[in-house]
Amino acid sequence: MQPSKFPTIYSITESEIDLNDLLARITLPSTGAAAIFTGMVRGVTSRGDAHETEYLEYESYVPMAEAKMKQVADEIREKWPVVEGIALVQRIGKLYPKTPTVLIACTAAHRDTGVFDAARYGIDRLKEIVPIWKKEFGPNGQEWVEGDYIPKPGE
Repeated sequence: MQPSKFPTIYSITESEIDLNDLLARITLPSTGAAAIFTGMVRGVTSRGDAHETEYLEYESYVPMAEAKMKQVADEIREKWPVVEGIALVQRIGKLYPKTPTVLIACTAAHRDTGVFDAARYGIDRLKEIVPIWKKEFGPNGQEWVEGDYIPKPGE
């Protein structure tokens, strides 16, 4: 099968992430492995001084974010041509502790083809270049949570 025929999903959503549906959509008859990363809202955060999180609010400029998610998927396909299916999904809105916020899944024929590395690359790259912002709310107030990445020209 040509790489362009492999299933690719990328989306920003306010809806609950349905792992079973996404996995079914990126699984082919030849698929024998799936590597999945899911990030969730922590109720206790150790960044800086340990503190409680009541909820997070995620925001995004959806057209740009989805274009950047497509870029991440394209990069995965270039680096790991054996990856069959890719799903990159980010939730936005008000999310409470234990709630999945992001899902990265990659499928391939075998587990030893780089599928784990591809999924790890997907979440790391998403955090680097996809315009998603989060504000943390807790008993001591609220604050925007910023990453360490500074985009390079053209990213």
